[in-house]
Amino acid sequence: MLKLFLPNEHVESVHDIDPLELKNKGIKGVITDLDNTLVAWDRPDATEEIIEWFQKMDDQGIRVIIASNNNENRVSLFSEPLDTTFIHSARKPLARAFKKAQKEMKVDKDELVVVGDQLMTDVLGGNLAGLHTILVVPIVETDGFLTKINRKIERRILNWMKRNGKITWQGENEQWKK
Repeated sequence: MLKLFLPNEHVESVHDIDPLELKNKGIKGVITDLDNTLVAWDRPDATEEIIEWFQKMDDQGIRVIIASNNNENRVSLFSEPLDTTFIHSARKPLARAFKKAQKEMKVDKDELVVVGDQLMTDVLGGNLAGLHTILVVPIVETDGFLTKINRKIERRILNWMKRNGKITWQGENEQWKK
């Protein structure tokens, strides 16, 4: 059961995900979380670095869809300047948003990756949908109320995985160590 929370990959940030490397692996689409994955959860707009990351993905022919559990206003205000498709109120880890994104991109499961900062929503949902998952370190150590609850559970799962040799990551931020 706990293996459903185990991501296929772990990186410090989305900037460590190389679009050319994804393309060479046959990836045509990325389903990414928004808050604490692309920008801090309380930041309304994309940073210059995120804008560049989206452009690099586009340059490699990789489509990016934002799937967020946040409300339509939050997600649309962030996504529209990037000219990217989004799914709001995604209800991750349920599979609906992942299937909707896959259908929108018209790609096979093995041509998709899911990127996010939470085990309980992004990784679990991506794994349940049969997709390749990439866990990123949360951008900031603060979270909204519900995410704080998830983080406590995540820390227990991550600690169990470390003790049992399932993960050997170095350098993750302090939020995962508390």
